[in-house]
Amino acid sequence: MSYERDQDFGGNMTHGGAYPAGGGYPREDDDDLRGASEHATRHAGSSGDSGLFSNLLGALSQKKQSLANEDVDEDDAVKQHKRFFERDDDDGEADDKSMGSAAAMQALKMFTGGQSGNTAQSSSQSAFVGLAMAEASKLFDQKASQGKVSSDSSKESAVMKAGEMALKMYLKSQGGGGSQSSGSSLLGLASKFL
Repeated sequence: MSYERDQDFGGNMTHGGAYPAGGGYPREDDDDLRGASEHATRHAGSSGDSGLFSNLLGALSQKKQSLANEDVDEDDAVKQHKRFFERDDDDGEADDKSMGSAAAMQALKMFTGGQSGNTAQSSSQSAFVGLAMAEASKLFDQKASQGKVSSDSSKESAVMKAGEMALKMYLKSQGGGGSQSSGSSLLGLASKFL
């Protein structure tokens, strides 16, 4: 009898192994973001702070489920991207939310344009989120050096907003879930407003 039970147990184990592909397990979700700090640090260059990125990604992975249910304000993101990356003649103060949205859009543009680096994971969720955080980090430093950052905005907050926005975009492009890396569905999202 014990032999049969072992067989059943073994069968369940192999069957259970297929579940995380759906992305429903928190541990599996964390894995999707685990490489993001490395991507962010690499892309941010001198603006980067691996400790900051790691801490924020930890917080971001905790919020993933709630972010999946939030809408993406695409029109505002497009507007902020134009403001910061296309015109750059804006004399108004930059706040963390607008910089975060603009950085996520810039990441989407770079990501779908194949500029996110040539690693095996360059079309993954972690690469996209990391790229958005790096762009926010660089944008914040640029605006801070021009004295154009609002007094109640911090670099940490701007980077976090970019990560949140990028994650929402990614989850939306996935149809609300799934841990499969998918550059093509992000491309579909990008084609709507880039």
